[in-house]
Amino acid sequence: MSGQGPLSRRRTAWTRGLLLFALWMVLMRSVMLLDVIVGALAAIGATCASLYLLPPAAGRVRFLALAALLPRFAWQSLLAGIDVARRAFAPRVPLYTGFVDYPTRFPRGQARNHFATIMSLMPGTVPSGDGPETIEFHCLDTTQPIVEQMTHEERLLSKALIPHEDHG
Repeated sequence: MSGQGPLSRRRTAWTRGLLLFALWMVLMRSVMLLDVIVGALAAIGATCASLYLLPPAAGRVRFLALAALLPRFAWQSLLAGIDVARRAFAPRVPLYTGFVDYPTRFPRGQARNHFATIMSLMPGTVPSGDGPETIEFHCLDTTQPIVEQMTHEERLLSKALIPHEDHG
């Protein structure tokens, strides 16, 4: 499990619920009683679903460090899109497709999922499997320094994520 107690889970539920309700209210053009009631019910349902699909994880996030990754994230997304488009529209560009098993330091959970999502933005790289110690990626060009790039990206992301330390 996540190692969090009921208080932390409750706080996560309240935070998500309030954010989802706030989003509902922002999307509403009018603030009538019925809108508030439906929004509250929708937020409760969405919160329950989010807690089931994405349980609270132990640890914290350094939001400034995470925000500092946004320009890199956007740039990598742009490069990935250009590279894949180039390969799709230029048939003479060779493909060296294959699978790469990356030995990640992240345990299974949210941090590993975030890492896999970010890595899917590397040109021609898509996560395709998950083992106890590795994440399998399908790559369009296995001649590229994929593992080295992933190691660098993992190091950057790990600076933004602070894992929970068990004391006991």
